[in-house]
Amino acid sequence: MKPQYVNRLVHESSPYLLQHAHNPVDWYPWGEEALARAKKEDKPILLSIGYSSCHWCHVMERESFENETIAKIMNDRFINIKVDREERPDLDEIYMHAVQVMTGSGGWPMTVFLTPDLIPFHAGTYFPPEDRHGMPGFPKILMVVSDYYHSHRGEVGKVEEQVKQALRQITEIIPSRETLDPKIFLKAFEVSESRFDPIYGGFGGAPKFPNSMTLSFLLRYWKSTGSKKALQMVEKTLEKMAQGGIYDHLGGGFHRYSTDDRWLIPHFEKMLYDNALLSRTYVEAYQATQKNWYLHIGEGILQYVLREMKSPEGGFYSTQDADSEGEEGKFYVWTRDQVKEVLGKEKGGAFCAYYGIDQQGNFEGETSVLSITSTLEKVSQRYGMPVTELEKGLSESRQTLYAVREKRVKPNRDEKILTAWNGLMISGFVDGFKVTGEEKYLARGTEAAHFILHEMKKDGRLMRAFHKGKSQVKGYSEDYAFFIQALIDLYEATFEIEWLKEAMELNQQMIYQFWDERQGGFFFSGKENESLIAHSKNPYDHVIPSANSIAVFNLIRLGYLTGEASLKHKAEQILHLFYHFLDEHPSGFPQMLSGLSLFLSPEEIGIIGSKKDLKTISMLKEIYFAYLPNKILSLKDPQEKTDVDWIPFLKEKETSIRPTIFICKNFTCLPPIRDEKELKKLLS
Repeated sequence: MKPQYVNRLVHESSPYLLQHAHNPVDWYPWGEEALARAKKEDKPILLSIGYSSCHWCHVMERESFENETIAKIMNDRFINIKVDREERPDLDEIYMHAVQVMTGSGGWPMTVFLTPDLIPFHAGTYFPPEDRHGMPGFPKILMVVSDYYHSHRGEVGKVEEQVKQALRQITEIIPSRETLDPKIFLKAFEVSESRFDPIYGGFGGAPKFPNSMTLSFLLRYWKSTGSKKALQMVEKTLEKMAQGGIYDHLGGGFHRYSTDDRWLIPHFEKMLYDNALLSRTYVEAYQATQKNWYLHIGEGILQYVLREMKSPEGGFYSTQDADSEGEEGKFYVWTRDQVKEVLGKEKGGAFCAYYGIDQQGNFEGETSVLSITSTLEKVSQRYGMPVTELEKGLSESRQTLYAVREKRVKPNRDEKILTAWNGLMISGFVDGFKVTGEEKYLARGTEAAHFILHEMKKDGRLMRAFHKGKSQVKGYSEDYAFFIQALIDLYEATFEIEWLKEAMELNQQMIYQFWDERQGGFFFSGKENESLIAHSKNPYDHVIPSANSIAVFNLIRLGYLTGEASLKHKAEQILHLFYHFLDEHPSGFPQMLSGLSLFLSPEEIGIIGSKKDLKTISMLKEIYFAYLPNKILSLKDPQEKTDVDWIPFLKEKETSIRPTIFICKNFTCLPPIRDEKELKKLLS
C-alpha cells in the first residue's frame, strides 16, 4: 500500500530518520537546504534529535508527528529538522548541553527551537499532544514559541547571548598547574562510597544505570590500596545487576537501565556500547576474584552480541528497540500461566519460584520480567530435588523458553554500524578471548576490525557510520579513540605488529584532526567535520567514555610500545587540562581517573619468546588470567623480523633459549622470570 505522506527523510540511510519518512511533518535532514530556507523565510527551526531504539521517541512520533493537525502547525510555523544522535553526536552534544543549561535536565527525544543562526532559544524533551500532568501540550508549545520568536526579538537575543556564554564554558578550559596527585583517587572512592546503595548495589536511586566505568575504577582502587569496601561495592553491584531484570536471563546481554532501584524493571532497549563496556567489567571482576559467575555473565553478553548484533559484513549493529508490536518490553515478559504451559506444572513451578514470577506479575498486565529472587537451595528444598538436578532443569527450561520467545515478534534493530561503538565491542571480544582462550571471540573481534579498516576508512580517515553498503559522516574523535584502543588490544592478544602500525597511523591522524595545539586535549569534532556554534572538548564519561579519557590510555600505551615520548607527554597534557574537573567532580570522570592511574603507575610486561612455543603460551595465559589493569604488554619473537624499531622495553634484553618474562612496575624492574609457577606467584 502506497504511504499517504512522503518527506525528504525517505532519501536518508539512517534507520531512525527512515522511521519518520512518512510522517505528515515536512521533515528535513540536517543540511544546507533546511538552514538556507530558515534564513530566507526568517522562520525558527524545530530541531528534533533522537535515536531508533528510544521508547519515548516512538511515543512522541505516534502522538504528535503522525498527527496531521500538529504536523500542520509545525509545517506552517517552523523549518523542521530531524537528526539521528548516533549518526551526528556532535550536534547532539552541543544542543544537549544547551538543553541542560536552559531546563536543568536533558534526554531524548530532544526538542530544541533555534534561530536561523542555529542558536537555541527554547528547549525541552518529550512533549505530550495535549496538556497532561502539568506538562503543556505540544501544539500549545509550538504556537507560543513561534509567536515569541516573531514578537519578542529582543528577548530572544538575550537568551541567545546567555546560551552562547554557557557554550563557551565547555570550550574554554584552562589547564591546571597542580601536580597530578594520587590522593585524588581517595576522594573519588569516598564520593562513590557516599552514593553507594548497600542493599541493591549501584549508585544513587532510580533510575539506575550500570556505571561500568565507575566499577572498573573501583576495581583499580582495590588493586592499588587493598580496600575491601571498594571490592565489596563492585561485587554487590555486579551480582545484583546480573540477578535483576536488567539482565536478559534467556538471551544474555543487558538492557539500557533499571527504572527502579532494585535492577528489576528495565528500560528494555539494548545498546551495543552498554554490552561492550559491561562485558569488560565482568571479565575484570573474574580476573580479580576468580569467581566463575562473573565470567559466565561476561560470556553471556558476548554470545548475545554474536547471535543478535553481528552483521554479515563483520561489524556490529547499534541497538535493539525497547518496543515490539507497539508495546514496551512485550518481547521479554511472561505470565505464570505461559511459563507453566510451556514447561509443565513441576518444571514451570520451580522456574517461576527461582525467577520471581507470580500470578500478579511485576510488570504491566500481570506479566513478569525474569529476575533471580530466590536461591537454588530454597527452591531445591521446596520442590524436593537435588541442587544439581534443579540447576540442570533451570538450564533446560531457559533454553526451552528462549526457543518459544524466538517465535514472538522481535523488537526492531538499528542496523547501522558505528565505528566508535564497534571499537568498544572489539575490545570486549579481545578480553573474552584472553580469559577463556576461545578463538571465536578473537576471530570475531579481528573480523570487525578488518571490516572497519576496509569499509569505514577512506584516504586514511575513519568514517562514523555504515549502513546498507555505504559509509558516511566523517569520524569524530571518539571514533578514532575507541577504535585505536581496539587495535592496541588486538596487538596485545596476537602480537602482530600490523595492529600497532594501524593504531599509530590513526593516532597521528587523530592528533592532526582533533588536537588543540593551544591548550591541549582533543576536540570532539575536527578540522574536516562541520563547523557548529561551539567547539566542544567534553571530558565527561557519560554512558560511554569521553574521547579524551580513552585517548589518555592510547597515548600512554603507544608511547611505551613505540618509544614515542611525545605521546606520553600529550597524555599528561590531557590530564592537566581536566585535572580540576577530576578533583571537583570525580564521579563524572571514572575512565579518566583510571587513565590517571595508568599514567602514575604503569606496569610494563615484556616477553621474549616464540609465539608458538607452548611455554610462551602458558606464561601468557597466566598474565591474561591475572587482574593487571595498568599493564602494557609486549612480545618479541626472536624468530620474526620487523621493519619498525619499536618495543624499546625489550631492545636491550638478552635472548634466552627459554621464553623469558620481564616486568617493571612503579618504575622498578624485577629479575627476569622463566618459570610459570614463579610468574603466577608474582602476579597473584
